[in-house]
Amino acid sequence: MIRLFKSLYFWVLLGILFGGTLGVFSPSFAQALSPVAEGFILLIKILVGPVVFCSVVMGIVGAESKKSASRIALKALLYFELVSTFALVLGLLVGNLLKPGAGFQVNTSTLDSRLVSKYSHAHGSLLNPLQSGFNLIQVLVLGLVCGGVLLFSSPVLRLRVIQRLRRVNEMFLNYISKVMVLAPLGAGAAMAFTTGKFGLNSLRPLFHLMFCFYLTCGIFIFLILGLITRKLGFRVIDLLRYLRSEILLVLGTSSSESALAPLMQKLERLGCSPKVVGLVVPTGYSFNLDGTNIYLTLSVLFIAQAFSVPLSLEQQLGILMIAMVSSKGASGVTGAGFITLAATLAVVPEVPLVGLTLILGIDRFMSEARAITNMIGNSVATLVLAHSESSLDYEKLHAQINLSQGVPYEA
Repeated sequence: MIRLFKSLYFWVLLGILFGGTLGVFSPSFAQALSPVAEGFILLIKILVGPVVFCSVVMGIVGAESKKSASRIALKALLYFELVSTFALVLGLLVGNLLKPGAGFQVNTSTLDSRLVSKYSHAHGSLLNPLQSGFNLIQVLVLGLVCGGVLLFSSPVLRLRVIQRLRRVNEMFLNYISKVMVLAPLGAGAAMAFTTGKFGLNSLRPLFHLMFCFYLTCGIFIFLILGLITRKLGFRVIDLLRYLRSEILLVLGTSSSESALAPLMQKLERLGCSPKVVGLVVPTGYSFNLDGTNIYLTLSVLFIAQAFSVPLSLEQQLGILMIAMVSSKGASGVTGAGFITLAATLAVVPEVPLVGLTLILGIDRFMSEARAITNMIGNSVATLVLAHSESSLDYEKLHAQINLSQGVPYEA
C-alpha cells in the first residue's frame, strides 16, 4: 500500500478522476482551471526542447560513425512509413465496415462554419514552424544538423562537446523529474476543463464515432503492435504496464509531448541503447504518429458518411496518400490532429469542410487516444530499432517488465 502511494501513476490517476468529477459537478470552476493545465504542458514543452536536441546530437555522435547513424535513421524512416500505412489502412477498414457516420443525414445549412475557423485560428500555429514558439521539427532538424557536423569534426572537439551536452541533458532531465511532481495537478486540471466545457452529454450523439476510434486504436495496439512485440519476446500488455505512469499522464494532458522525456529515460532503463533512443524517439514524435493516422482516415470517412457522400476506392486511396504526407509533423500537441484533419479534408472537395464541426465537440476526448497510441507506437519502434542494431539488452528488458508486475527478476 505504501508503495502504491509513492507511485506517480496512482496520483495521476487520482488527479484525473478528481478532475473529471469536478468538471461534472462544477463546470464553471473546472473551466477556470484551464491555465493550470496549459501552464503545466507549457513548462514541460520548454524543458523538452533542450532534452530532444541533446539526445539527438548524442545519438548521432554515439553511433560512432556516419554510416551507423545513417543506417539507424534509414531503418527508422522505413519502419515509420510501414507501420503508419498500416494505421491509415486500419482506419479506412473500420470506417467502411462499421460506418460510424451513416444515418446522420446532416444538412450543411445547419452547421456553423465559424466554429471551425475559431478553433483552427486558436490551434493553427501548432503546425506553422514560423509562428509556433516550440516546434519539435525545428529542434529535431537543428539536432540532426549539429550531430552531422560533429561527425566530421575532430575527435577531441567531438568529445568535449558531447561531455558538455551530457551534463546539460542530465541537468534538464533532473529539472523534468522535479516538474513531474506537478503531473497529477496538470492532468487533473486538464480533465476538469474538458469535462466542464463539453460535458458528458456532448458525447452521446457522437458516441458511435468515439467507439469506433477507440476500438481501432485498441486493435492497432493489441494486434499490430502486439504481433511486433511478440517477435521481440514479450507481450504488449507488459509494455503498457511498464509505461502506465506515462500513459496516464498523456491521458490527462492529451499531449504525448508531456511524457517525452520520461519515456526516453524509461526506454533506456528497459535496455535500449541511448544512441537509438536519442535518434528514434524524437524523430518518431514527428514522423510516426499512428494514432493521428487512424484519426485522419476514420474521421474523413465519418464526415463523408454523415453527408451521405459516397467515396470510391480511388478517392479513399487518394485520401490515404494525402494523409501519409499531412500527418508528418503533427506532433503530440492538443489540437494538432484536428488541424491536420482540416488540411486533409480540404483536398477532398466532395466532402464539405464545414463537416469538421460535427467532431469539434469531441475532438478533445479523441485526442487522448491519439496521443497515447502515438506514444506507444514510438515506444515499440524504439525497441524494434534497438533490436535490429543488436543494442537491446534483453536482461534489462525482462528485469524491468517483471518489476513492473511486482515479480522479482531471476536471470
